[in-house]
Amino acid sequence: MVFDDISIFEEMDIDELQSYIKKPNRTKKTITHPRTAMMLNPLKLKHLNNMDNLETDIVVVNLEDGVAPKMKKRALALSAVFISNLKNSNSKIIVRVNPINEGGREEIEFLNQVKPDVIRVAKIRDKDDVKEVLEILHPDIGLHLSIETKEALKNLTELNVDAKVECVSLGVMDMLNSMELPHRVLEFDNPTLEYLLSRFLVDARIAGMYPIGFTYQDYENLEDFQRWCKIEKRMGYSAKSCLGPKQVKIANAIFGINEKDLQRAKYIKNCFEEMAKENISGFLDKKYGFIDEPIYKDALLILGQV
Repeated sequence: MVFDDISIFEEMDIDELQSYIKKPNRTKKTITHPRTAMMLNPLKLKHLNNMDNLETDIVVVNLEDGVAPKMKKRALALSAVFISNLKNSNSKIIVRVNPINEGGREEIEFLNQVKPDVIRVAKIRDKDDVKEVLEILHPDIGLHLSIETKEALKNLTELNVDAKVECVSLGVMDMLNSMELPHRVLEFDNPTLEYLLSRFLVDARIAGMYPIGFTYQDYENLEDFQRWCKIEKRMGYSAKSCLGPKQVKIANAIFGINEKDLQRAKYIKNCFEEMAKENISGFLDKKYGFIDEPIYKDALLILGQV
């Protein structure tokens, strides 16, 4: 827990809240291959107070579409208070701000003082938007992009303009709105949706950015959420956006590396490296068949995610 008593913040006005913002002094979590990114509403104090004790790899404090316009300043102040008082966390701490020209610039400038691990900007359109964010973002803070517009999808391979840009997240419902497509295409075995998911994944990887799968809004329907996770993993995704701990538990299990795959990767790595000492880079193995450099690199990829 961040604070022992959070009741004091319930009726506190914004000026009073800002007096509780302190210079950040927490141990940051390094996670290079996240499996889960859990959305958190900053107006729910119990959720904010528990951000240091969640099983998700990424906590996303969401200032954008989960917060009514009149409450955004309060949500921003509360986010800054709890993040700045955070001593450590199991998760990477991210704040999702509003679009850069709809309050996002001011939110980033305010949050620079508390140094969340990452800022995630909503409704990015092109590389000029990214460059504008980088001009005001504190150098110690990473950058994630929400890909929610048709312009962003078109320009995705050009958005990695700086090494600071780590991940991209697909906002599928906003994306459908942007393309004037009905939400009914968000269903299993729909070819339009499969194309969208595939294009986002491949273009993000081409650009060297880590793609996070879309948020499934029906958070009580865990059966369908699990099915989506399995579909996305089969496509090549390694991470999923989540709403709540129940979704996180499912996604962590599905996108984690199982023991069978881990042992296979270790075996292939060891075999290939031993054979390489004899200048052999392709050989038939009794256990796993033909092993060559691409198979070896796949094993290294798996081991690198552990």
